[in-house]
Amino acid sequence: MPRGDGRLNHDLLPGEKGPQDACGVFGVWAPGEEVAKLTYFGLYALQHRGQESAGIAVSNGSQILVFKDMGLVSQVFDETSLGSLQGHIAVGHARYSTTGASVWENAQPTFRATAHGSIALGHNGNLVNTAQLAEMVADLPRENGRATQVAATNDTDLVTALLAGQTDDDGKPLTIEEAATKILPDVMGAFSLVFMDEQTLYAARDPQGIRPLVLGRLERGWVVASESAALDICGATFVREVEPGELIAIDENGLRSSRFAEAKPKGCVFEYVYLARPDTDIAGRNVYLSRVEMGRKLAKEAPADADLVIATPESGTPAAVGYAEASGIPFGVGLVKNAYVGRTFIQPSQTIRQLGIRLKLNPLKDVIQGKRLVVVDDSIVRGNTQRALVKMLREAGAAEVHIRISSPPVKWPCFFGIDFATRAELIANGMSIEEIGKSLGADSLSYISIDGMIEATTIAKPNLCRACFDGEYPMDLPDPELLGKQLLETELASGHAAADALRRP
Repeated sequence: MPRGDGRLNHDLLPGEKGPQDACGVFGVWAPGEEVAKLTYFGLYALQHRGQESAGIAVSNGSQILVFKDMGLVSQVFDETSLGSLQGHIAVGHARYSTTGASVWENAQPTFRATAHGSIALGHNGNLVNTAQLAEMVADLPRENGRATQVAATNDTDLVTALLAGQTDDDGKPLTIEEAATKILPDVMGAFSLVFMDEQTLYAARDPQGIRPLVLGRLERGWVVASESAALDICGATFVREVEPGELIAIDENGLRSSRFAEAKPKGCVFEYVYLARPDTDIAGRNVYLSRVEMGRKLAKEAPADADLVIATPESGTPAAVGYAEASGIPFGVGLVKNAYVGRTFIQPSQTIRQLGIRLKLNPLKDVIQGKRLVVVDDSIVRGNTQRALVKMLREAGAAEVHIRISSPPVKWPCFFGIDFATRAELIANGMSIEEIGKSLGADSLSYISIDGMIEATTIAKPNLCRACFDGEYPMDLPDPELLGKQLLETELASGHAAADALRRP
């Protein structure tokens, strides 16, 4: 079967790139169940969180087998590959790269031998002290005179190496659970981890709880997943969220919980705006209901004299429903989305590329002709998509185009698992809202306020990370040169001391 190369086709317009999702993680402990297939369908439900690579690791109690490749979950796995993954514990991962290039070596779950067996690990989020972790790996005790090395250039493999290589003060190797208790307090940034050794499934969430992670119950086992929607697809019942700063272990003796850090909740508000599935609940709040309420508040904050409210499908639809409801303007379907455009490994020809957004969306001319439109979308990053959309709607006969955005202007980069454009590329950085509207060719442009967006989530403002909107990060950040997606590739090329841990065997 032909394999993908990790290319995304979000780039339908030259230079355009929307906010790219975090990753999706899934773990299951269930003797007697087909855990590989449960994990496959769990990852299928989380595919929206990462489309570059996918992988599953399974333990049968004595050894761990890992299968991973570039591409979508449905491209990486088939009946044969899933049939080879026999056991009662599994962890799975769907990746979008936030640290490290989109190459096979960086696909997850990561794997490493330990003194007690082996470990496989999947990570959703992004760390901010990656350079420090690389130095910690370089300082691990040498085996047979050789320093510990990692074959990947991502923060996840560094954490895996640290968990696998810990010893006590007498040089005795620690178990995975002991190592996690020791190491996780030193890991800074966003991390929702699922990992396992041959007998035990583990889950851990950073003290801020930036990325979601939930616990579910099967009739004969347990499930952990990035989103509650992934529990639904495999028949698991939602139990609770994994708490910020909590480490969970599940084995034949049941579930046990410990805490490696005090909880300081700062959940990502962009999960409610765009990242998470609408049928997911986060911190007790349904994502779809939050988005509808954002639309209602947007209508009150930024009314428009118009004939029809339409959405940029699919992510703008709930907010458009709320806007129409609160404004009294009818909601209609003015744009049809190609249901299969989300991913392709075929590069379009120049002729097709010139069609740009029409590969993704097509207007219903009879619906929008002569109408004054309110077009609701979830966010604007560079603005190229919205600019092309306004032009297309006008060509289809729209009398007026009023753009309404259900999140505030994105002005700051995210270092916790969302790959936005660089700050210099963000259209809201350096331009007023009126100037942005003129640049897009819209008759008017308005965004929801930060307070309106937060109120729609029903989560207290101090408990949400909103740094991409207001620049208030939930933790201290290192110097800019120690941040960035290609940090470890740069370290390797530089010959820095920490690069010793990154030399490929």
